[in-house]
Amino acid sequence: MSDVRLSLGAKPLFEGVTLSLSKGERAALVGRNGAGKSTLMRIISEQLEADSGQVWRQPGTTYATVVQEPRFDGYDTVLAYVSDGLEYDYMAEAELMEFGVDGSTDPKTLSGGQQRRVALAKAFAAEPDVILLDEPTNHLDVPMIEYLEGRLKAFNGVVLVVSHDRRFLENISTNTLWLRQGVVLKSPDGYVKFDEWAEAIEVEEERQLKRVTTQLKAEQHWLARGVTGRRKRNQGRLAKLHDMRAQHGAMRAALNDRKNTAEFSAGVGDSMSKKVIEVKDLSKTFDTPNGPLVIADGLSIKILRGDRIGIIGPNGAGKTTLVRLLLGEIEPDAGIVRHAKTLDVTYLDQTRDTLNPKDTIWEALAPSGGDSLMVQGQQRHIAAYAKDFLFKTEQLRQPVGALSGGERNRLALAIGLAKPSTLLVMDEPTNDLDLQTLDLLEDMLLAYEGTLLLVSHDRAFLDSTVTSCLCPLGAGKWVQTAGGWTDAQDQLAQVRRSGEDEARSAKARPAEAPKPKPQNKLSFKDEHRQKEIDALIPKLHAEIAKLEKELADPDLYSRDPKAFNAKSERIGAARSEAEAAEMEWLEIEEKREALTN
Repeated sequence: MSDVRLSLGAKPLFEGVTLSLSKGERAALVGRNGAGKSTLMRIISEQLEADSGQVWRQPGTTYATVVQEPRFDGYDTVLAYVSDGLEYDYMAEAELMEFGVDGSTDPKTLSGGQQRRVALAKAFAAEPDVILLDEPTNHLDVPMIEYLEGRLKAFNGVVLVVSHDRRFLENISTNTLWLRQGVVLKSPDGYVKFDEWAEAIEVEEERQLKRVTTQLKAEQHWLARGVTGRRKRNQGRLAKLHDMRAQHGAMRAALNDRKNTAEFSAGVGDSMSKKVIEVKDLSKTFDTPNGPLVIADGLSIKILRGDRIGIIGPNGAGKTTLVRLLLGEIEPDAGIVRHAKTLDVTYLDQTRDTLNPKDTIWEALAPSGGDSLMVQGQQRHIAAYAKDFLFKTEQLRQPVGALSGGERNRLALAIGLAKPSTLLVMDEPTNDLDLQTLDLLEDMLLAYEGTLLLVSHDRAFLDSTVTSCLCPLGAGKWVQTAGGWTDAQDQLAQVRRSGEDEARSAKARPAEAPKPKPQNKLSFKDEHRQKEIDALIPKLHAEIAKLEKELADPDLYSRDPKAFNAKSERIGAARSEAEAAEMEWLEIEEKREALTN
């Protein structure tokens, strides 16, 4: 792309974008919400034509785009959607299997995570030269995000990705494109080095701004002394002054680009007791067509004031349902849930269902009318408060239904954070937010003095905001780990190893009987047993391999939790049996060698 320009109405979106992408590059495209990232990808994929400039593409280049909200209108099955446009259906079937979605599923029944996996399956099935991904990790759980990372690293074409998931960008990107003030800056390094690169650019721009400011003051002083503009010899100098003013304004705007992000904070309600929520022996099971779904089984936990708890786990593990149990929105089958007497809850759910698409932004912020609202006990003007969340005055009469995903998320945050609370519950708050707004949200949560319950798959966000994690072990069992997401993975591995050790101990063989009298060959019993083990070990290994393949299905837990739990228990037992059988075989073989010698 060379000097590509595009205007939407009277507003220029791109002032002159110049960039190149080559085979093997995996570029992270970053910039504020509304900067034009999605529009730039539409120009690259030939879905939109620029006003001016040149776009050169290798002849025959093919594209696959994964948009934020895929449309399945007109398709009766998932397979029909994925295979549309393909020469062979088997590619679609293979990719759907890889992403764990049944091809016969009606698209209208898909969850958010399943919709995203289907869209990804369609992109990879097309075997394109260029894959363009717009927020691909939204609604995906961590195992599926890690699988996607592996697929993208193995892809030998061009990858261009827009994402709020910093850990994802760090893991897959080879370089970074920074869209700001209508132009694109390209870093030779991946997103992992973005902050230091961006800081170096801004430091240099600060220096340039100071030089231009000094020159501007001198030129303004000259202008104030009487230049008339009618004298030809002054016309060039006057034009230069106007250019300098424009340059000065553009440079100031560029420097403010990263600083001018959402400015918000969460107020803490009235003081309360140290104990916020206490749960004792909590149990809840739902009957489903696939059998009982156990959300909690004998869960006991104390949540204290100031706790910052991340609730993590795969899709279908019951994280949102557990939150609703803790808040008292769902009655448990057994157990007790106690709340502090002065519990003020702000609950921001991932559906953003509290937003009426027919309301304007103004009406959403002030449903009772007027031009102000109460924000944490203080009266604020609508326009001033909306500006904290990056909404311009001219946008306030815009309907909510016309907002982008990131804008809807910011509006939901604005409404939720206006109310003081002692307990802040956030379900996937990072979806569709730009990276700079994420930084501000992290700062707000660190300054928040109340209690935080955070449901999220964003690994970097969890590492930055929570002090402990509540993790599912299966069959309704949960364990609380110290630290963020990364710490939780290490501790969960230790918990699972301990469980396997206990299982092996429970299945330990009884002590050997007293040794028989000296003999020069194996007894009939040992010979027979070794033959049995020779036949048993391959069967156990085959069973373990089959179970590992079935448990690798990311959709198994939500589709059939009973089968998931049974397979999880069986694979641990099978591994223990195989290890015990191999040890027994070796002991018999050592006995044979000793007798021979």
